[in-house]
Amino acid sequence: MNLLSKLKEDIAVVFDRDPAARSTFEVVTTYPGFHAMLVHRLAHKMWGMEWKWLARFTSHIGRWLTGIEIHPGATIGRRVFIDHGMGVVVGETAEIGDDCTLYHGVTLGGTSWNKGKRHPTLKPGVVVGAGAKILGPITIGANARVGSNAVVVKDVPDNATAVGIPARILDSAAEIQRNKQAEKLGFSAYAISADMNDPVVKAIHGLIDHSAHIDHRLDLILAQLQKLGAEMPSGDDQPDDFDPNYLNKIVD
Repeated sequence: MNLLSKLKEDIAVVFDRDPAARSTFEVVTTYPGFHAMLVHRLAHKMWGMEWKWLARFTSHIGRWLTGIEIHPGATIGRRVFIDHGMGVVVGETAEIGDDCTLYHGVTLGGTSWNKGKRHPTLKPGVVVGAGAKILGPITIGANARVGSNAVVVKDVPDNATAVGIPARILDSAAEIQRNKQAEKLGFSAYAISADMNDPVVKAIHGLIDHSAHIDHRLDLILAQLQKLGAEMPSGDDQPDDFDPNYLNKIVD
């Protein structure tokens, strides 16, 4: 993939994950996460060409401009989005897979002064909440979520949610169902968990749970109507405004 195609992807991913983005010009000129990725691609290329000092200096300029520090040796995949970005630190041997999202204050750091692999690996689709710290040569599985301000020092499985200090894995059926419903609604609250002591977070998750419950009840109602021989309308036939007698009309 050429540089122009990567540039277009980096712009498109901002629109996909940030509803505040209004125009391409706004993204190109005012989004520090986009600028940081642009500078890193240049610095990383220099690093691979053994122009170590120039790569570090280029990275240093990027840090000064954006508040995001990415070592030129770090490996970053396609469509990676850094939202807000201030205070993000990515170490030399860190690896970030395709379609990952990092919020502000995230650290992908090391726990050793030894040479070699000492920073985390993020598999594709990982979401890391604001202020989270992922430390050491550990692996965060594909599509996993790391909660805001979590401190992760052990591997996280695919599709899991890790929260707390030190981080623990949430694997309850309710949490999995909530995540699926949130994705269905196009919502992700910075990879936060319902058991955080925050009334707003709990209220949001309560609404998501209620939405899932309503969807389940509607599925049951439609299934019973089909058993009664009612003809199910397509999406285009459904009324724009709620009609309390709509189901009665279907049965009649």
